[in-house]
Amino acid sequence: MLLFDREILRARRERAARDWDTASFLKREISQRLVERLDDIRRSFAVAVDLGCHGGEIAAALALPGGGSRGDVRSLLQIDLAEGFARRAARFGPAIVADEETPPLAIGSCDLILSAMALHWVNDLPGLLTLCRRALRPDGLFLVAMLGGETLWQLRQCLAQAESDVESGLSPRVSPFADLRDAAGLLQRAGFALPVADSETITVDYPDPLALMRDLRAMGESNAILGRRPTLARRATLTRGAAIYTERFGNATGRVPATFEVLYLHGWAPHDSQQKPLRPGSASSRLADALQTVERPAGEKAGR
Repeated sequence: MLLFDREILRARRERAARDWDTASFLKREISQRLVERLDDIRRSFAVAVDLGCHGGEIAAALALPGGGSRGDVRSLLQIDLAEGFARRAARFGPAIVADEETPPLAIGSCDLILSAMALHWVNDLPGLLTLCRRALRPDGLFLVAMLGGETLWQLRQCLAQAESDVESGLSPRVSPFADLRDAAGLLQRAGFALPVADSETITVDYPDPLALMRDLRAMGESNAILGRRPTLARRATLTRGAAIYTERFGNATGRVPATFEVLYLHGWAPHDSQQKPLRPGSASSRLADALQTVERPAGEKAGR
């Protein structure tokens, strides 16, 4: 099922790349937090790939002062949908133009796949995760950060109310995002071993709701849903939405918060050396003994 218009997304990414330095703060922050997770992994990665590299923020976060790479990444191939971003990222190393939804990765060709703030635009996320698992060599790592379901919930709520008030109807104004439970299930479905999914929230304060909307446009993160209205939002709808936003969420000075939920997905390509669950019934000791309690049949109440 196609949900997002990738051609519109490409055009918006090209536009965002032209003045990216003024709009890259969120991408930089998420990339830094993602790369920090490599600090706990004691191994090297000969070939790594960055899907949706934007301006090379992951490559910048990997670089250590004086040379070398955080996480001992020996080489990094950067991929982005927009040529403008690939050109920007090329200052950190090899960068190519390709759709992150169908990256040109051969089976067993890489040891590490990274991505920050790009996979929430993918139409077939289960298919992409499967492709990435196949592209990894055995015991290769998949480590990505993507925007989750609580992202921009304040904006969604206020624009929906404004559109209902002004236009007597509703249309998708903010792109939908996957939630944590769904994302964790997709890792398992794609065949990753030892899958882990967790989330955190980043809150950004803006002087007013219109400043938030301008920032989303500058980041190339404005609505790209195929079912969106073909015409621009009415000025009255945006004005009403901004007023509702300020009324509900503004502080004493009129500033408003914007929530970005970040989902972190972590999984390994299967390998014989990895830990595996024991076969049911193969335990050599009883849990009741470890807890120093009495084992009771299911359904039996204590004290009987």
